[in-house]
Amino acid sequence: MAYQERVRSLADTVQLYRRDPSGWQSCKRTNEVSIYWRPSTEFSGNIYKGDGIVSASPEAVWECLKPEAGGLRTKWDQNVKDFELIETISDTISICRTITPSAFMKIISPRDFVDVVLIKQYEDGTIASAATNVEHPLSPPQPTYVRGFNYPCGCFCIPVPGVPDKTQVLTFFQTDLGGYLPQTVVDSFFPSSMAGFYSNLSKAVKTVKTRPAFSQRKYESRC
Repeated sequence: MAYQERVRSLADTVQLYRRDPSGWQSCKRTNEVSIYWRPSTEFSGNIYKGDGIVSASPEAVWECLKPEAGGLRTKWDQNVKDFELIETISDTISICRTITPSAFMKIISPRDFVDVVLIKQYEDGTIASAATNVEHPLSPPQPTYVRGFNYPCGCFCIPVPGVPDKTQVLTFFQTDLGGYLPQTVVDSFFPSSMAGFYSNLSKAVKTVKTRPAFSQRKYESRC
């Protein structure tokens, strides 16, 4: 299936981003996160990396981050207005639509993104989601939203050895916002948006009451 072939390439790509330290330049630091950028090899923009420690268990962090309709993400992430499941391909692969609100003092109008999403758990206990843009007949472009495009991106919840109540959250954002935005707006938006993402995540995990254990059977990659 075409989507599964896309996911195989996606998994390799985001893992390469995680392991490759070359070329990253610092662009913003806060108490929660260090943010870096380098030119994308996928499109004419940049890829951004966020690296921070969140004071919560990996289970609590994942509960806030996992890509699912009706999940917690829309409650705390100011850049996610709605998240829709379009099609389930397997236990670990799905096609999803993300709707974002206007941003950056409404200079950036509402967007939507359609992606194939992979969930994968690694042997070291890391659990991750990765996504990249696809087309799907059930979710064509709509006149009320500018269609944006995510190139291979991902979010890793990495256990901190010996510290069960802390999690390293490593993120990669590589997004073409579409439309006719000045490059200066795009370059300013992403570091600020990512800093807000980590700040809001750090607050959201404190409200998580149920912290289910990871299900290796459910999230084990089949790629």
